[in-house]
Amino acid sequence: MAAASTFLTVPTVAIELNTDVQTQTVAAQGEILKVKGIALANSDLTVEEEVRSYFEDIPIMAEVARCESHFTHIDPTTGLVTRGRVNPLDVGVMQINEYYHEQTAENMGLELTNLEDNLAYARYLYEKEGTQPWSASSACWNDNLLAMR
Repeated sequence: MAAASTFLTVPTVAIELNTDVQTQTVAAQGEILKVKGIALANSDLTVEEEVRSYFEDIPIMAEVARCESHFTHIDPTTGLVTRGRVNPLDVGVMQINEYYHEQTAENMGLELTNLEDNLAYARYLYEKEGTQPWSASSACWNDNLLAMR
């Protein structure tokens, strides 16, 4: 007995994938850039320049940023917001602790992972508590405070 052959006809579907990706670069002062969901403004300024400009009236806060994060808001190796080495809940250029401050910041309409909001909350914190929230790094910035006088 000969084996019976069965043929099944399957319709063919052609799928075309468009893999072209356009990348646009905008280099205009004050333009908002998105880096993995984090908004950065004033792209023409370095983080250090932006911090020093923002705290021109409170220069010790620029020194706090230097000691806390080395003026780093976005980690260049990961593209993510800088986190504390000792405590990963410390966030951004001013290393504001999310455990203690995130809810208050959110109530104020601030996002601590955003550079400008990080600076704004640091100013609020400074006006409320002085440099006490950054006392762990005071050995670094206190020397510069004495030199500034």
